[in-house]
Amino acid sequence: MGKAGAARKLASAAVYGGGGLSVVGGALYGVLTAEAKLARKTIGKIREDPPPDSSGWYGRGRPGPAIRVALLGDSSAAGYGVERVEETPGAMLASGIAEHAGRRVHLRDFAVVGARSSDLGDQVDRAIPVTPDVAVILIGANDVTHTVMPSASVRHLAEGVRRLREAGIEVVVGTCPDLGTLKPIAPPLKQVARAWSRRLAAGQTIAVVEEGGRTVSVGSILGPEFAAAPALLFGPDQFHPSAQGYRSLASVLVPSTLAALGVIPDEEAHVETLRGEGVLPITKAAIEAVRTPGTELDGTEVGGARLGVRGRWVEIRHRRRRPQTVAETPEDADEPETADH
Repeated sequence: MGKAGAARKLASAAVYGGGGLSVVGGALYGVLTAEAKLARKTIGKIREDPPPDSSGWYGRGRPGPAIRVALLGDSSAAGYGVERVEETPGAMLASGIAEHAGRRVHLRDFAVVGARSSDLGDQVDRAIPVTPDVAVILIGANDVTHTVMPSASVRHLAEGVRRLREAGIEVVVGTCPDLGTLKPIAPPLKQVARAWSRRLAAGQTIAVVEEGGRTVSVGSILGPEFAAAPALLFGPDQFHPSAQGYRSLASVLVPSTLAALGVIPDEEAHVETLRGEGVLPITKAAIEAVRTPGTELDGTEVGGARLGVRGRWVEIRHRRRRPQTVAETPEDADEPETADH
């Protein structure tokens, strides 16, 4: 079965409750489980002190009404490994949105270090009552390192996106990174982790778009820049990003989050064929996104129809990255949230 067929089968099995797609045989599964344990031992124990909480108000001096953002997911969303709040992806994301939208931003950080897709339900429970305009989700890496079947991972993510969209909340999902690039993961797990994480990312993409969200491919931890400068872009454990790595992560999330909010320049409203943008069937687009970090997918229509003979139509975009913003330290998160909203 080709990659496109595998992604379609994985997403369908996850969304409709089937058994899902295994990327390894049963005999190899035990070996890989042992290799995953060894990789986690190499990475080391999770630090007991949590990363700084990025919840709060951003965009000092900018007008309202405030843009409300909820951040959900795992350690890559929480900012594990950094010491200062302005180094967290949440602070960088909220600061970037505030600067480029010209609005105040209130961020609520619900991400939990070590979270898997099965933990998203609790985070969604907490996020919906605060009525964010957009929820940004980063999840999947821990599912791979703990050898969770991709079908189960995608099913949990699809359910979370469905609930958020039913509540009227826009959703942007940064799909599973390519864990085959990480130093603590040795062969044969490295090769399988790459295939596993890429198929998970493709399945996540299909499921999220089907549920009305949009995705941004994280890929090989945001592409060649990580491979070229791992000492700069990975933290000391060589698994979690450094502060500069989180900055690169935020730089690909900000443009798509602005698009989800409808805050983009007029010249970015339509696809640009010269930038490789266009409209594709969902499975083909998902595979393309896995290959090209930073690719955004969102559902669209062709001739007034959402579906073609090859499934859901999607718009594939390569958003221009905004100039990097100097991240702010958030103001008190307990400030009354009813103001300007």
